[in-house]
Amino acid sequence: MLKHKGTNKIETERLILRRFNIQDAEGMYKSWATDKEVTKFLSWKTHENVEFTKYLLNNWIDAYKNESTYNWVIEIKDEKQVIGNISAVRVNELNFSCEIGYCIASKYWNKGITTEAMKAVIDYMFKEVGFNRVVALYDTNNQASGKVMIKSNMQYEGTFRQAGVRGDKEFYDLAQYAILREDYFAI
Repeated sequence: MLKHKGTNKIETERLILRRFNIQDAEGMYKSWATDKEVTKFLSWKTHENVEFTKYLLNNWIDAYKNESTYNWVIEIKDEKQVIGNISAVRVNELNFSCEIGYCIASKYWNKGITTEAMKAVIDYMFKEVGFNRVVALYDTNNQASGKVMIKSNMQYEGTFRQAGVRGDKEFYDLAQYAILREDYFAI
């Protein structure tokens, strides 16, 4: 049985992963929600205005009432700067699994930050909540995202052809990686 604990604060060497608050709207909007390089490989479009970002954050904040909601803002400790988010985009109670999604501002790419956040969330999901399986998928055109999964000790499981779509007609392939509880505790 899963022991849902919700989105609790997680600290790593460089990061604070915490719940969003409405004051994060401006930082989110400026840092990554309007960055076309960030959203190019995601299923959602860049935000057109900060009001939309506030609307979205209000929904996310409201979702924290549910203990099975796992949605963290990624903050750089030293800078007190919000630079991205990482969340369980799907939780499957029947097979004790979840899917993790993430994005960070392009200014912070290739610095190991996403991997640091991913490893911390994987640790939380196995040790604190009791998941058996953590999954992540990425658009195969975004090889950097796949590297995060590999560096997080996840194993490649396959590629789903044209499993994602942007807009009406831009189909793309999704590669799936996962780590099992037994693999995590064997490391």
